[in-house]
Amino acid sequence: MSATTASSDIRQDIARIFALQQKNAPALGLSRVNERIKKLKDFRAALNDPAWFNALAEAMHRDFRKHPVEAYASEVGTTTSYIDHICKNLSRWLSPRREITPLPLLGITSYVQCESKGQVLIISPWNYPVLLAFCPLVNAIAAGNAVMVKPSEMTPNTSAFIRSFLSKLFDEKEVAVVEGDAETATALLELPFDHIHFTGSPAVGKIIMSAAARNLTSITLELGGKSPAIVTPSADIALTAQKMAWAKHFNNGQTCIAPDYAVIHESVLGSFIQHYEKALNRYFNSDGKGIQQSDSLPRIINLKHFRRIRSLLEDALDKGAKVAVGGQSDEQDLYIAPSLIVNADESMKIMAEEIFGPLLPVITYREASEIPAVIARRPKPLALYIAGKKRKEIRYLLQHSTAGSTIINDYLLGFSNPHLPMGGVNNSGMGRSLGFAGFREFCNERSVMDRRFLFSGLKLVFPPYGKRANLVLRWLYRLINY
Repeated sequence: MSATTASSDIRQDIARIFALQQKNAPALGLSRVNERIKKLKDFRAALNDPAWFNALAEAMHRDFRKHPVEAYASEVGTTTSYIDHICKNLSRWLSPRREITPLPLLGITSYVQCESKGQVLIISPWNYPVLLAFCPLVNAIAAGNAVMVKPSEMTPNTSAFIRSFLSKLFDEKEVAVVEGDAETATALLELPFDHIHFTGSPAVGKIIMSAAARNLTSITLELGGKSPAIVTPSADIALTAQKMAWAKHFNNGQTCIAPDYAVIHESVLGSFIQHYEKALNRYFNSDGKGIQQSDSLPRIINLKHFRRIRSLLEDALDKGAKVAVGGQSDEQDLYIAPSLIVNADESMKIMAEEIFGPLLPVITYREASEIPAVIARRPKPLALYIAGKKRKEIRYLLQHSTAGSTIINDYLLGFSNPHLPMGGVNNSGMGRSLGFAGFREFCNERSVMDRRFLFSGLKLVFPPYGKRANLVLRWLYRLINY
């Protein structure tokens, strides 16, 4: 098949599915709450079916050697818990939300009604291919939308699983999976979807935003960036190092909310390094065979990303950085050792680019007043971590920084509380996921003002205008309490 033919076939299939969903979207928007909850519960039951999970675990191991325990924790467990949260709250979320009506509008009832947007496109990434496809998907289903899902071509086995799994649960006029590369994504972005949800890099996020603008399509962008991890001298250094080592190397650092660089008080750096190295050996070398032999550490997703990450390390070393822990690599195995890099500075690429891998550069500081400037030199982060016991110092750091989310004395819990919205700021994203905030992304919140009593005092200010209308208007606006 020629490239031209392939492109034509892809576009025809996408257009066919889009037309099917366009026709079916109004019916989905009118579906009852109990119908949507049943779909979500069937979704949850299938995801927890041992046969399906075994197929998923095998696919993820083939894509980047992810351990089944980590696959369950990061992909399935989180998704099923979130489905439970939606099912518990969906009736309330879909109920009209009463709002205050000012006194001069006496006789009017005001409320907000959540209604489906219509047709939704979800473009999901490779690092958490199931979680970051399914979490927005269940929100879109709960909101009553028709959905097309474009999973990443960089995890072909898991993407094939997603397509097979969803095709068993949904007719394509409701949920359809379209596999393919950038050409497929381009074809999808040309269509007038009612909402686009994208998870990925800021660079691609700009492309998505530009494409959405052509159709005035609303968007949710879950991006990334350089998330700092601050370690103050009052922190429990041993526990902080253990937690950060786990968070940084979960999924081998290929996590948008992983600590990207550490800002550590100079007085505790030596102790932190010792405990960090000790934690890595406990997690990945408990049998003494070497970290590379651990089956609990996934691999870098592909050769392109391996070389990109290794080049960041080489550039840092060339400019004066030192490896305090790790530093080894094996291109054939797509392995880069979990590494701690000290003496990092602003001239290094490792401090400018999102690492998305197992390297953790460290900057030291003396006074807390130095930290806000370090963070402000980079775009606003998706997550910010603070370790310490002094509440005054923690409040200072919160007040003098901006981030999508902040976690104090812990790490990597961005998806753990569905009552809190998850999302970034500017370069790290826009819009929110999880909980009611995530559900709202796929809804149009329609404002409704319903006059139950037909008499309206507004007649007093109808034309022709005169002294009476002027007095009445001034009186009304004094009464309105916004």
